[in-house]
Amino acid sequence: MKVSRRFTREGASPYEQFKFVERSTEIRNPDGSVVFRMDGVKVPEGWSQVAVDILVQKYFRKAGVQLVDEQGSPELDEHHQPVTGAERDARQVFDRLAGCWAHWGRSYGYFDTEEDAVAFRDELAFMLAAQVAAPNSPQWFNTGLHWAYGITGPAQGHWYADPVTGEITKSENAYERPQPHACFIQSIADDLVNEGGIMDLWTREARLFKYGSGTGTNFSSLRGEGEPLSGGGKSSGLMSFLKIGDRAAGAIKSGGTTRRAAKMVCLNLDHPDIERFIRWKAVEERKVAALVAG
Repeated sequence: MKVSRRFTREGASPYEQFKFVERSTEIRNPDGSVVFRMDGVKVPEGWSQVAVDILVQKYFRKAGVQLVDEQGSPELDEHHQPVTGAERDARQVFDRLAGCWAHWGRSYGYFDTEEDAVAFRDELAFMLAAQVAAPNSPQWFNTGLHWAYGITGPAQGHWYADPVTGEITKSENAYERPQPHACFIQSIADDLVNEGGIMDLWTREARLFKYGSGTGTNFSSLRGEGEPLSGGGKSSGLMSFLKIGDRAAGAIKSGGTTRRAAKMVCLNLDHPDIERFIRWKAVEERKVAALVAG
């Protein structure tokens, strides 16, 4: 693959056209108490406050990042060990994203030459800073954390297609091969505890929510309230389980930040519980309307 430069110059910083300034961002509760605040973050001067808030509050990595001084040298503690903390400069985010993408391209022979790889990295870094292009949320959350900072963590049950062998392989840690995809549609079986069933779906959803993705499911395969069970009892119904899933999605913040996990629920019109489902959704919509009205 050959990459032509459109916004950047060879040998120059992709950020040479931008002025980076220090800004602050915060989240407050309705009573005025501060939930989150970060001062002195460096961002492109032309960015709106909303853009700054979203980048810092949701996508800045908050731990495990090697801190450097104004000269670019690593900060050390009294024991001469590296000091880690949060990302504090938008360029750190742009660099880890564009740099990691270029690294993957180099690793698997995507580029004709090294100059093409550097141009690819520079052009993408510029476009991120200029808000000309942006990836999905899981990319902002996860991509480059291992490549740029060496951040790792226990395996979370993810799988990936090994580009060398073509085999489906289980990930050995949480960030070396991150979860970069935004939206998933998952199936569900009319089974309580086995793989692919109701409780297994909550586990799979939690895995996706934790790393910033959303998920949706058609729940029409679940029996309605009062239908017979194999053990002789009667089903508590679709709605009892949907409320569990809704509460789980509300409790698990996307990427560990302030954003509620995105969850889509579908039900066929011929399901026995369709009227209760519609009424439930209508009540939730009225809650939103009440919040908007103030």
